[in-house]
Amino acid sequence: MSTVTLPPFSRIADDVKLGRDVTIHGFVNLYGCVIGDGVKIGAFVEIQKNVKVGARCKVSSHSFICEGVTIEDECFIGHHVVFINDRFPAAVTESGALKSESDWQVVETRVCRGASIGSGAVILCGVTIGEGALVGAGSVVTKDVAPNTMVAGNPAAVLRQVSATTPPTSREP
Repeated sequence: MSTVTLPPFSRIADDVKLGRDVTIHGFVNLYGCVIGDGVKIGAFVEIQKNVKVGARCKVSSHSFICEGVTIEDECFIGHHVVFINDRFPAAVTESGALKSESDWQVVETRVCRGASIGSGAVILCGVTIGEGALVGAGSVVTKDVAPNTMVAGNPAAVLRQVSATTPPTSREP
């Protein structure tokens, strides 16, 4: 592994596994995760335990990647993208006690190789975003996105197929 210079005001826990040539900007919080080679992580990003980020990914500023998320190689995560890992979030149990880790179960989410998620998107738990898929900015993804498919909206709906060799034009969402 290469040496990573820790930017001011960032927290990289001892249990984080960093690949080679990882770039980390300020105010980042990483713990219990695996970050692949050549990943760039923007400012104000949190990546929680048991997250895997593949090689050559870009995670833009203000994004939140929670436990249970796997991001494969060469993915783009836009600014302020939020992942969810709990179908029924609550602060307390039925008896009124503050919930702990033993009171809920993580629901996993997968972002497949080469997928791109636009800024401000919210990705609900239990979905797979297929290889080469494109999620439009501000979308709320509530179900699986097929490979090489462009989706947008709330809830995200299919707009069209995209080709790995022909990127969308600047006129498209």
